[in-house]
Formats: sequence, C-alpha cells, structure tokens
Amino acid sequence: MDDGHGQNGIGCNDTMEKVMTKHGNSSSKADEAAALQRRIQREVDQLDAQRQSGGKQSGEGAVQAGTRRQPEPPFPEQHLQKPGIESELDPAPQFLAPDYKGSGKLEGRAALITGGDSGIGRAVAVLYAREGADVAIVYLNEHGDADETRRCVEKEGRRCLLLPGDVRDVEFCKAAVQQTIDAFGKLDILVNNAAFQEHVSGLEELSEEHFDLTMRTNIYGYFHMVKAALPHLQAGSAIINTGSETGIFGNETLLDYSATKGAIHAFTKSLATNLVSRGIRVNAVAPGPVWTPLNPADQPAQKVAHFGSATDMKRPAQPEEVSPAYVFLASPVCSSYITGIVLPVLGGVTGSA
Repeated sequence: MDDGHGQNGIGCNDTMEKVMTKHGNSSSKADEAAALQRRIQREVDQLDAQRQSGGKQSGEGAVQAGTRRQPEPPFPEQHLQKPGIESELDPAPQFLAPDYKGSGKLEGRAALITGGDSGIGRAVAVLYAREGADVAIVYLNEHGDADETRRCVEKEGRRCLLLPGDVRDVEFCKAAVQQTIDAFGKLDILVNNAAFQEHVSGLEELSEEHFDLTMRTNIYGYFHMVKAALPHLQAGSAIINTGSETGIFGNETLLDYSATKGAIHAFTKSLATNLVSRGIRVNAVAPGPVWTPLNPADQPAQKVAHFGSATDMKRPAQPEEVSPAYVFLASPVCSSYITGIVLPVLGGVTGSA
C-alpha cells in the first residue's frame, strides 16, 4: 500500500537516514578541519615561543642579493658636517661596481652630473665612463671627493671635468653647461642629482630660510640645469632626475625635502611629455635609503647607525646598486621607448629610510 510518503511507507525513513549520514559526514570533515587549524596553530605557537626565548628567527639579518656582500647595520655612530665628505664616511660607500662589465652603451657620449663628487653621482660617473662616456661633474666645494671621482673616471679611460659651484645660481648653471660643451664638444646626458636635506621634528621648526634653501637647491637647481642644457640636447639625448621614495610616500621629518622630491617626479613626467616630440627622453630614479654622505650629514648619529634597517632588505643600498638604473635610462640601446617614468629602487615593495 502506498501511503503517499514513499513506496511501502519507507521513503521518509530512508530520506532521514541519508540526511543524517550527510550531516554526519559534514560534521566529521568540519571536525577534521578544526583539528588541522589547531595543529597548525600549535606549530606556529611553538615557533613564536622559540623566538621569544632566543631561538633563531628565519630571515634574520640583512638581505644580500648581489654579486658581493654589502655593508649592513648597525654602522658606527657618526654625524658628518655638511655638505658631507664621502671620505669621512665609515664604512666607505661601495661605488666601483667591480662586477659590472661595460659594453659601450654610452660610447662617445658626453654627460653632465650634478652632485657627482660623491654618493650616487660618483657611482653613476664611474659607470658612465665604463660605458664610454666623458663626464663633467658639478659639485659644491667637496674638492677632495671630486678629485677622487675624477681619478676613478680617468681610470676607466674617459675624460672628467670638475665644475665647483652652486646650482641655485642660474648663471653658474649656464656656465657649467657651456664649459662642458667647450671641453667635450657636445652634451648628450644630463643627470640632475644635487640635493640639500635637513630634517625637522615639525613644521614649526622649518624656517623660511631652510625651506627656501631646500627648494632652490632641489627644484630650482634642476630647472636651471635643464634650461641651460636644453639648447644643446638632440634627439636621442636623455635627462635623468634623482627623485626619492620620500616623494612617493612622504616623510614626517623631511617635510620640505619630500615636497621637492614629489615636485621632481611631477616635473619629470611633465617635461617628458613636453620634449617627447623632440626625441629627448626624461626619466627619474627614486631611490630608497642609500649609503651616501647625505643622511649622515643630516640625521643624528644614533639614527645613522641603523640607517636603512627598516627596508625589506634590512639595509641601505650601496651607490653601486643604484647606478646601473641610470645607465639603463641614459642608454638609447636600453630604453629608447621609455620616457616619463619614475623608477623606484627601494630595497623592497615600499622601502623605508
């Protein structure tokens, strides 16, 4: 007899049994998942306990991803007198890039680099010379550092012109470009790299004199040099500006410096659009912390000791780790289809000083 609930009255019981079985299976799998979560939690808790009790942490120490080991924090506590002398920095910055092999990427070209006596500028000058370029160096008054840069450039078999002066002065910038033309017969590459940086704890401490010095060095200096160089640049020439991670992320104690670097990034992109029809490429490199005289001539000695340790690589870059980016952006065989970019070299995803 069919009672309407299934043949022979067994449909309901059969369905219930299937439901119970289904729930039982689901419950069993859920229990297994919970047990797995607890087991993984216990394993992680054990590792945390080991670290808290002095066990070795995975990934401890600075990251070394290059062809030779680079210095890493902690560094000796030091505070340099401005504008900062590279020969006084301990440890000495690594700028020679001994494993970098030149291949004529800039053969026969002439470059002018501001702030070229030390730091990133010096490292760029060396690689430009290794790639076949003559180099003019603009610097303030760090004559000893400039002489060392010239020695290194000449060791690469290229000429080096030293041009001491202040990039805030428009007449000096015009003269520097003209002297470069007189010495080398042309100008193909302009690297704007000179900068002033001095921290303050708050806006109230940032005097108008301080603000004006930063702006006129970091922004007006770039403007003056580009305007002086532009009549001499041809299709295939390159302008490379040094920006900064501070122009991307800001920095709570470098209010004016960060503002200038953000302006440099915008200036780079705008100028690239303005000059693209003339075949002149304009790009920028935005480094994170780099071991140069700039920060030890700014930050307190205790802070310098741990400079760069907050990056993903837990150390600052050495100048020789940044300079190849300038070769890439200067060379028409490498980057002829690249203009208007800001290339971050941050030691990680975000970077931090």
